[in-house]
Amino acid sequence: MPLALLALTLSAFAIGTTEFVIVGLVPTIAQDLGVSLPSAGLLISLYALGVAIGAPVLTALTGRWNRKTVLLSIMALFVLGNLLAWMAPGYSSLMSARILTGLAHGVFFSIGSTIATGLVSKDKEASAIAIMFTGLTVALVTGVPLGTWIGQHFGWRATFLVVSLLGALALIGSALLVPGNLKQPAAATVSQQLAVLKEPRLLLVYAMTAVGYGGTFVAFTYLAPILQQVSGFEPSAIGLIMLVYGVSVAVGNIWGGRLADRLGPIAALKIIFAALALVLLVFTFSAANPITAVLTVLIWGGFAFGNVPGLQVYVVQLAEKYAPQAVDVAAGLNIAAFNVGIALGSLIGGVIIADMALTDTAWIGALIVLLALLLTRWSGALDARAAAAGV
Repeated sequence: MPLALLALTLSAFAIGTTEFVIVGLVPTIAQDLGVSLPSAGLLISLYALGVAIGAPVLTALTGRWNRKTVLLSIMALFVLGNLLAWMAPGYSSLMSARILTGLAHGVFFSIGSTIATGLVSKDKEASAIAIMFTGLTVALVTGVPLGTWIGQHFGWRATFLVVSLLGALALIGSALLVPGNLKQPAAATVSQQLAVLKEPRLLLVYAMTAVGYGGTFVAFTYLAPILQQVSGFEPSAIGLIMLVYGVSVAVGNIWGGRLADRLGPIAALKIIFAALALVLLVFTFSAANPITAVLTVLIWGGFAFGNVPGLQVYVVQLAEKYAPQAVDVAAGLNIAAFNVGIALGSLIGGVIIADMALTDTAWIGALIVLLALLLTRWSGALDARAAAAGV
């Protein structure tokens, strides 16, 4: 595998860290800036909204640019966004920095797969993409808990400074290692993307993605305050618990992919969504005890991201059938749907804790995941009907 893939993997690691590390820092940021927990949670919502906007819109606008130029530009934007977060004097400026960073995130994962496959031969394309996305998994296992630990001991601003340095290393690595003559795919116009959004079957799977992935973020956004205020953990323990969660996520992501390969995406998603709803419901009660809380978080991580491979495979399968001229666009819009789910989930969580208990986010998140299960069953029934009709 070419060394340029390492630069892409480091970029994915830095980006994954900056997206999810905020979960462990919500109470710290809220206290330091003198804002409420729901206001601090908006730092997750609006970041995800920036990703959702950046993925389709900015990717389309830069579609005719040289791939390396786009990569270097968005990594420079990523570094700038994190430096602005480090220097942010207040809540509004931190929010602006998060949105800016989210825009860079969206474009990176829209073009990253294309760049990765352009670095290798045809028979190694899947492995190249897998290596790049390893950066995200490693971020959840190491970057997020380490970033949380840094924020707890040196202040939350220090976390963003470290992430900006990681981004700068990735930028330098990309500048030196990524070739400038990468294959240039046909640019996806905004009109092509809008055409995909007119296909009902794809809209249904986007709804499954947003609701199913977003349901867990109703509670996950406020995991740190739940663990501190309900379970009784000291702030210094949050980083270690995030490490446990990250390891579980890594295992669950692999398991979810294998389950989707073995049973098919719909059957796998039914199992994962049902289990995830049950775990969230249990967390409503188990959060009150530190031992049962950690055990539930461990199981939760195994299912929380296990739906990602199945959802992504399923949208590609449907796109090949209903929008074969825009499979890449359809897959990219599903990435946007993941982040719409994060934005809505964390926003709903903020509304809940403003008037209800922190633990109410868990059972309400379970109900939202059950809605995703119903949507999945509906889509599976439509598949069966189409197969029976020979369509």
